[in-house]
Amino acid sequence: MDHLAIYPGSFDPVTCGHLDLVHRALRVFPCLIVAVAINPRKKPMFSPQERVEMLRAALADESGVEVDSFSGLLVDYAKARKASIIIRGLRALSDFENEFQMAHMNHRLSPTLETFFMMTGQEHFYVSSQTVKEVAFFGGDISGLVPDVVIEKLRAKNGELST
Repeated sequence: MDHLAIYPGSFDPVTCGHLDLVHRALRVFPCLIVAVAINPRKKPMFSPQERVEMLRAALADESGVEVDSFSGLLVDYAKARKASIIIRGLRALSDFENEFQMAHMNHRLSPTLETFFMMTGQEHFYVSSQTVKEVAFFGGDISGLVPDVVIEKLRAKNGELST
């Protein structure tokens, strides 16, 4: 039986580390939803629609992937989509505690929902969306850390912020 998996995140913006996880998850799960989480408690740089568009552009050649967005509880979204698996990436030990707590809370709220943790590839373990935004803001080179579409969007966004 095939299981539908969801890879949720803010993806503000999507990085090559995120894409690496998508590609690796597709080796295990034939159908994957990459779901942009809309969290009103966070102040993202990019709108949900911009994040969805960047993900769709970055994953345009990938079969078996759907890009979507959701707000509210992940377990409710997973139930609505009939997904049974949550994919989460771990970069470092510091990620584990928060991810561990979230996985247990999700399992408590929806006992049939399982969380699969995947280690980020060694070439991407130091890359985070926040770090990429910071380096880009100060004019640093982020090529190879994010898809080209993100570089263009960050340049445009930083131009808007500086005026």
